[in-house]
Amino acid sequence: MNIALLGYGRMGKSIEAIALTRNHCITLKISDASDTFDFTDVDVAIDFSIPTAAVPNIKKALDAGVPVISGTTGWLDQYNDVITYCQAKNGTFLYASNFSLGVNIFYEINTRLAQLMASQEDYSTEIEEIHHTKKLDAPSGTAISLAEQIIENTDYNEWALGTASTNTIKIEAKRIPDVPGTHEINYTSDIDTISIKHTAHSRQGFAMGAVIAAEWIKDKKGIFSMKDVLNIG
Repeated sequence: MNIALLGYGRMGKSIEAIALTRNHCITLKISDASDTFDFTDVDVAIDFSIPTAAVPNIKKALDAGVPVISGTTGWLDQYNDVITYCQAKNGTFLYASNFSLGVNIFYEINTRLAQLMASQEDYSTEIEEIHHTKKLDAPSGTAISLAEQIIENTDYNEWALGTASTNTIKIEAKRIPDVPGTHEINYTSDIDTISIKHTAHSRQGFAMGAVIAAEWIKDKKGIFSMKDVLNIG
């Protein structure tokens, strides 16, 4: 399979290394939102760029009829526009805030725990996320996804960074050198605390998940998620 890397930073290089071990070819590497993309012979594009480049990158790939996998965060205020654009082009798009297989299993655990805790009024809910200092956005896309899952299954109606109120989930975002990614959800009462936590030990899990998603989505049409890839939920 021929892969285009839209974004050739740390994650792009990790994806390249894994893709090559799985006998794929990297036929295009883009470091910025250049206007000179050539998608000839590209089967799938994987976007791990920066928030300002993500939407132009995705649309250019869709214009060329190339399926797109995107893991760039910080641009989701334009997500609905991208979905509409993809559908108009009869294209293929998959976005995930986190491609780690473990994190996507963690999402399912988070949803189920939120359902169990929905009727427990004595507990308050907080999320803590820790990432490397080069991560540009806060909170992380994964933390936002976790918060939205809780909101869908409880009486919480919003999340907020660093603050909390009765109906708001507090998200604490920390930036520490060389931390791939840690996410923890805490339900706390006067009596006890219930916690679930996912800790990434390296970036390899994110890169592997992106390559697996690219393998899965080739030759498909439509809008997909990692649930489709993993057949869970």
